[in-house]
Amino acid sequence: MIVVQRSLFAEQRVPVTVPRAGGLGEGLLLAYHLLKSKPPDATSVIRPANQNIEPVVLRQHPSMPSLSSPPAATTPSSPAFVPETRFGLWFLSTETWRVHVLQRALNDLQALAPDLPKGGTVLDIGTGQGHSLPELAERFRPSQLHALDPEPDFAERSAAMRQAVSPAVALHNAHAENIPLPDGSVDLVLCHQTLHHIVDQQAALAEIFRVLKPGGHLLLAESTRAYIHSWVIRLLFRHPMHVQRSAPEFLAMLGEAGFEVKPEHVSTPYLWWSRKDLGALEWLGFGVPKVREETLLNAVARKPL
Repeated sequence: MIVVQRSLFAEQRVPVTVPRAGGLGEGLLLAYHLLKSKPPDATSVIRPANQNIEPVVLRQHPSMPSLSSPPAATTPSSPAFVPETRFGLWFLSTETWRVHVLQRALNDLQALAPDLPKGGTVLDIGTGQGHSLPELAERFRPSQLHALDPEPDFAERSAAMRQAVSPAVALHNAHAENIPLPDGSVDLVLCHQTLHHIVDQQAALAEIFRVLKPGGHLLLAESTRAYIHSWVIRLLFRHPMHVQRSAPEFLAMLGEAGFEVKPEHVSTPYLWWSRKDLGALEWLGFGVPKVREETLLNAVARKPL
């Protein structure tokens, strides 16, 4: 069960250097390092503050909804999301993430809508360590740049990236379901690989729609259910599995939220790292399957005038 996997990696430090080459070689090398790394013993698990309990490695994280029962109802005062594993946080700091995931998605999104306006107010949803901030500053030259993330230490984690960015970044330690910005105050929103961590995705999209100006754009880059449910993602990362969606379902949800999405503003790149075989079949000469469930979705959505 994915929660058990999260506990396993919760306190593990994996000294892995990610190779520059992509494809099967990178995936196999990464798997090798993970398999040879020893899992943490019970004494390495951090005890919750002010609780006199015995440390146990295989423990469900309190913020993780049960995967065997319906999710608990959430209220605006307590939005639910599933935070990254320790491995996930490490991966988000790698060149592989910055080049093959973040920059690749932004390049694709800008190619889908090359006339996206520059300047104005830009909001980044799920900023994390802040690697998206220099990209947004360089690509869109905003006059105001906002960063939002619910993790309590996100200001510390993103400090290095924020200091390298102009203009100064306004931080919001908040959930996407409750964005602390006025109605119609934002020109462009980036939601990159964030929505699938949120339980109430409709509420998050409704908030993004609210803060966007009429004619403003949402740049959405997402992993679909086929990818989130794959063995490698279940092993290394944590997500609310019961709310994952296919690419058509994500697009339908955008429409239900009020966004306009033209077919020419949508792409479904089938990148090697998003496949169950980590690109092995293509590497072995079998090509890319023509009949498949898409693993990634990039879409430029617009709030109507």
